Order: sequence, then structure tokens, then C-alpha cells
Amino acid sequence: MNSTPTLLNRTLIAVLGLVLLVVGGLLMLLAAVPAVASWWHSWSAGVWAGANDAFNATRFPGRPESWLWILVALALLVLIGLMVAWVAQQGKGRSDVLAVGYDPGEVPGDVRIGGGVAEQALKHALAHRPDLAGATVTTYDVKGTPAVKVRLLPRQGVAPHLLAEEVFALVAALELVVGKNIPVLVHIGAGARTRFSRAERVR
Repeated sequence: MNSTPTLLNRTLIAVLGLVLLVVGGLLMLLAAVPAVASWWHSWSAGVWAGANDAFNATRFPGRPESWLWILVALALLVLIGLMVAWVAQQGKGRSDVLAVGYDPGEVPGDVRIGGGVAEQALKHALAHRPDLAGATVTTYDVKGTPAVKVRLLPRQGVAPHLLAEEVFALVAALELVVGKNIPVLVHIGAGARTRFSRAERVR
């Protein structure tokens, strides 16, 4: 429901995994295969000599420094900017407004109901259920419309469809209080917490 760049994240993870895999394989070959080690020494020596020649050929007149360091610094700044922009995109879409309406009463104006109302109300209703190992409620802004995501971790043996029906009944009661229909996504998951927590039968 949020605007996290999932495809970009998966691509970056895949690229990073491949790079680490290649580096790990190369290190193993360097340690186990003498021919690869000798090739690496000759190749790295040539690369180092070429880098030194490039920096020596691009020195400022009368100075030992190379202007290539400026390009390296600029490239690092661009990389840092891209990383900051990428981090800023994570988890976007959260909203603190659940409903907005106009009240033409004695004092006309907009009426806003915070997303914390839905989050706290539903969390309180789900907090002490013996059939749940955990529950989280979050309000998101989906294309300009407030929506609620309910994530549930049921214990083993709990019927997911019955649990979803009960959650929708809670949301319907909340809609009566708010006076507005609320789009809801119910996510029923599983994890180690549900496997190793004490199981209780739902009555």
C-alpha cells in the first residue's frame, strides 16, 4: 500500500548479492588455486600502474595533485545523494489523516479525524485476543484516499477466513463511528512468532 520502490530494492539486492558472490568466489580461488593467484598479481599490478600513470598525467601545473581527485569526490557526492534519495523513498505513503469532511454548522470548517483513531481503536480491539500472536494497524494514503492496513499474525489452528470476517466487522463498527467508508487491507501472515508461541484453541 505504500510507495516503497520494491522493484528497485529487489534489483539492488540482487546486484549486491551477485557482487558479493563473485568476490567470495574470487577470494576462494585466490587462496586455493596458485594459477589464479599469479594471474591476480600480474593483473592488479598492471591496473595499479595504469592508475598511477593516469593520475601523474592529470596533475595541476606546478602541483603534485591530480584533478582526477575532484572527479572522484564529485562521483562520491552523487553516490551519497542517490543513497539519501533511495532511503527517503522507503516506507513512504504513511498518512496521519483518516477522514476529512466539511461541517456547515454554526462554525463552518473542515473536520479531520486522525489516522491514530483507527490505529488505536483496532489495536485495542485486537490486543487481548487469544487467537492472535500479534497485530499491527497502519494508515496509508493511497492515491489521495486514506486507507487502513491491518496485519495479523494468527496462532496455529486459527481459520483465516473467520478471523478476516471478524476484523471486517470491527472496521464496519469503526465506519459507523467515523461516518465514512474506509478502504481496508487485511494481511494475515505467519512467522516464527506464530510457530513458537503458546497455542490456544479459539472458542
